[in-house]
Amino acid sequence: MTKHQKLRKRPVVALLVETSNAFSRELLSGIRDWIRFNQSWAIHLSEQGRGNQPPAWLKQWKGDGIIARVETKEIARAVSKTRVPVVNVSASGLAPQYPSVISDSLGIATLAARHLMERGLKSFGYCGDARFQWSFQHGGNFEKVLIKAGYSCEFYPSLSEDALDWAREQQKISDWLYSLPKPVGIMTCYDIRGQQVLDVCRAIGLHVPDEVAVIGQHNDAVLCDLCDPPLSSVIPGAREAGHEAAALLYSMMQGQTVESKVHPIAPVGVATRQSTDVVAVDDPRLKRAARFMRDHVFEKVTVEDLVKVSGMSRTLLERQFKHSFGVSPYEQILTLKLNKAERLIVETKLSLAEISDKLGFSSPEHFNSTFNKRKGHPPGQLRKHFKTARRK
Repeated sequence: MTKHQKLRKRPVVALLVETSNAFSRELLSGIRDWIRFNQSWAIHLSEQGRGNQPPAWLKQWKGDGIIARVETKEIARAVSKTRVPVVNVSASGLAPQYPSVISDSLGIATLAARHLMERGLKSFGYCGDARFQWSFQHGGNFEKVLIKAGYSCEFYPSLSEDALDWAREQQKISDWLYSLPKPVGIMTCYDIRGQQVLDVCRAIGLHVPDEVAVIGQHNDAVLCDLCDPPLSSVIPGAREAGHEAAALLYSMMQGQTVESKVHPIAPVGVATRQSTDVVAVDDPRLKRAARFMRDHVFEKVTVEDLVKVSGMSRTLLERQFKHSFGVSPYEQILTLKLNKAERLIVETKLSLAEISDKLGFSSPEHFNSTFNKRKGHPPGQLRKHFKTARRK
């Protein structure tokens, strides 16, 4: 091959990533974004679902690298036989010989737990799916966060064989939900499981979110909005994971040594919908104050406003609020505003100054310093990160 031919050769890359769910499609979008602004690849991709057998074409395929969701032993064996650089984008743990780029399980569980605790809930459950190893990881981390905050977690006894018989699993979920103290906040391992829990609640007459508040993860917007009621969900950094996986594969195809370790990708935030729109406190005065905060997140809310809304003295409000929610009213106001700011930074084209003004901060400088102090990085860094990863 001549030098000219070498320069013109594009790397041939296989993407063994299912196209059947929003998380994986976001992964593919992240890979696409990296390709557009770094190096052109010839992509080999076929439509497939989670857990499918390796595509038949892979046996004869000749290429330079693979990004794969290694979810089964069959996929692991097939990928290994190609003897090309591989980056794994599954948390199954089936291919430890490859670098893997996966969602930060602890980060996801922390956001879910905090979201439920912020609503005043004291009882919690986790509904996982035994078919997936990452489901156990999310559940363990969810419990870890709750224990640290002084709470416990009830686990749904998921069995792999139940997934083949929905009638049997539906009854098991029903029995489990009935057994939990109410009101209860439930994290589900992913949005489909969240939809199933909501369906069971509706079938057996449990009120969502007043008796059972449910949060999923993956934020499949279409699925979440079709749930009844719409499902709140943790937003994973799926597109960022795809971008990182592409960058790692590029390095490997250039002959660089990339350590076979896990590269966790932090979640973006929480998409709040009706399934967690609850204020789980008995005192109607506290409930009024908490709802006022959430309903007026785009205004300059002060503790004195909450005193007027609740009809309580400031001392009593602060003491009772701390007892019920674990934080002071002022801390809760800031948390709600900064969580909303994160979503506006990631999901809109509003300038940071516009976001500051929308959320009622006294100045962009005050917004910047508060965000930096509470989140550990300035808002501009978050905006820059997502612009880089999502540039069209």
